[in-house]
Amino acid sequence: MSTGEPACGVSTVMHVRCPDRLSEEVYRQVLEQLADISPVVQALPPSAALVELRGALNYHGVPAGRLGEVLRVRTVARLGVDVRVGIGPTITVAATASAQVPAPGGVLTVGPDEVTDWLGPLPVHALHGIGPRQAEVLRTYGIHCVGLLAAVPPATVQRLLGGRAGRLAADRARGIDPRPVIPRALPASTTTRCSFSRHTLDGAEVRAALLDLVVRLGQDLRRRGQAARALRLTLTFAGGATWETTRRLAAPSAHADDLRVLAYRLMDAAGLQRGRLTGLVLRGEDLVDADRVAEQISLDEAREARLTAEAVSDRIRAKYGPGSIGPAAAFRHVS
Repeated sequence: MSTGEPACGVSTVMHVRCPDRLSEEVYRQVLEQLADISPVVQALPPSAALVELRGALNYHGVPAGRLGEVLRVRTVARLGVDVRVGIGPTITVAATASAQVPAPGGVLTVGPDEVTDWLGPLPVHALHGIGPRQAEVLRTYGIHCVGLLAAVPPATVQRLLGGRAGRLAADRARGIDPRPVIPRALPASTTTRCSFSRHTLDGAEVRAALLDLVVRLGQDLRRRGQAARALRLTLTFAGGATWETTRRLAAPSAHADDLRVLAYRLMDAAGLQRGRLTGLVLRGEDLVDADRVAEQISLDEAREARLTAEAVSDRIRAKYGPGSIGPAAAFRHVS
């Protein structure tokens, strides 16, 4: 399935969608197949990936759509996995195209000169990066398809969806997306930990330490441009015994608000009585690129204020150091 071939001289991006609930081992094997096509592969766990084909087209000497078909044959024959492949001049176009390929698999190529005509008739929710709430707001104002969104002045879209989200939506509806494919292997996790100088019972000191871990974990995720789908909490007791549990977030997040709520639930699940703790480990797992997490509109003014304060705090920490600012409760703990 193809609507044209991009020229080799411009950026050509392949977006690959694997079946849902793919095991991590098989997903890694799919990434290996992609690396055989191009050295520039960006993992988008748990089941997608980006590939920059610009150099690969010259090397293999075949059209981009042909490389997509070769990939499908290899993943089906070697792994028993069919994939949906979208190819276009930008990440947004390629990812939107792959989502239009019906299951179980296929290849859809959109050439640079076809982007406007191809995107225009699509429903606005089909544009990669538009979340359900954003699409609902746009439809409320009569913007039902991507072509109409592209025709609306960017300043108007910003008023409807908010500053950054509106600007990105307006640009991507016009096929504008300067993001490069950044080679990135499958990220496993990111971890924060602390130890206590003495055996400590669950209480204010432990909760302060846990909050400090949450703040550090969120800052690390945001700095890396990632979001966590799950948290794992490990408790270490006097004598060396450990206890751990994992739970998934309602939606991928790198914001301290969301991480804190789940981290406290994990601690409550331990049901500690008189257990003497010597350390805590908080791990963000099943990481995804933050760009894949749709920015939803929130009517919670308090939450929006906290997110704004969080962004300001990140800039302060970047300038003055990680311990320069944070929740007051977290400063009760000194690791």
